[in-house]
Amino acid sequence: MARRGAGQVTRTPDPARREQSDPHARRSRSAADAEPDRWVEEAGNEPVPVRDSATRPPRSRPRRRLPEAVQRDLARAVGAKDAPAAEKRLLDAGSALDHDHPRDAIRLIRPLVKQAPDVAAVREVAGIASYRLGNWTVGAEHLEAFVRLSGSADLHPMLADCYRAIKRYRRANEVWDQLREASPSAEVVAEGRIVAAGALADQAKLAEAIALLERGPVKKRRTPADHHLRLWYALADLYERAGDTVRARELFTRVAEVDPSLADTVERLDSLR
Repeated sequence: MARRGAGQVTRTPDPARREQSDPHARRSRSAADAEPDRWVEEAGNEPVPVRDSATRPPRSRPRRRLPEAVQRDLARAVGAKDAPAAEKRLLDAGSALDHDHPRDAIRLIRPLVKQAPDVAAVREVAGIASYRLGNWTVGAEHLEAFVRLSGSADLHPMLADCYRAIKRYRRANEVWDQLREASPSAEVVAEGRIVAAGALADQAKLAEAIALLERGPVKKRRTPADHHLRLWYALADLYERAGDTVRARELFTRVAEVDPSLADTVERLDSLR
């Protein structure tokens, strides 16, 4: 059972899905890739995450109040006098993430990380924001702390992706194993499966990566969810790379019929005709 703080600040149960488009595309070089341990606050274009954003959930109304459990955790960490200011800062940081402004979230959450490092909700926001900015090592540190404090496996796909980005494939696979044992929602497991397959593909283990995705929800369904489309896209990508253009075309077609705006699905499909 998850302890206090898990998933209680940001609205999306698995924010990693915001970054999912081409799970196996080459990563763009960026300032964040070169200096993964730094908080990124400089002006200019944001670094490119492991996956460029292709599908984004609807923007939600920011929370006006934190759950009582998070309020208590913050009050214990910063003191009753400073608790109201800390609550507002955490809410604002979560809202910044909801509106896809990770730089603002980093700026807001950094003082709280120093003041309240043992509050799961603080580490959650810091980890997600760092991930979106391409600060893989920092993101992994915060997400590991979030897992330790909350007991939640909801952000395991993002944590595994951080390790994948810095080529710590053994640790990425360990996180995937932990995720399977935790048996969270079908969506979270699918996201983790995509990342684990991507890590295998990065190591030129295409056959193993394909086999892993084929054990997921591959069958065609009448009303597929977003994670089904992303898994189909990832598998189609692997099929194409392995030279199986027939299967690749079938899956890209299936994705295009539901969401032609997902990543470069239409372009990939056109190239296979």
